[in-house]
Amino acid sequence: MSDETPMPEAARRRVSPRALAENIATVLIALGVVMLMQPLSLTLYSYSFVVTLAGTVLFVIGSKFPE
Repeated sequence: MSDETPMPEAARRRVSPRALAENIATVLIALGVVMLMQPLSLTLYSYSFVVTLAGTVLFVIGSKFPE
């Protein structure tokens, strides 16, 4: 008897580099916007543009990856 259980279909699928880059970029953009709108920390506000820009650049570059 084998101890291996069959993996579900979703666990067997590989994540494409494009999907991974777009998901990370989306999180970075959302994080940058939250950092921009929070009223508590001037440091977070100061880095919000850089984080949003990094997410935007990653999204543009990641959208060129093959699926």
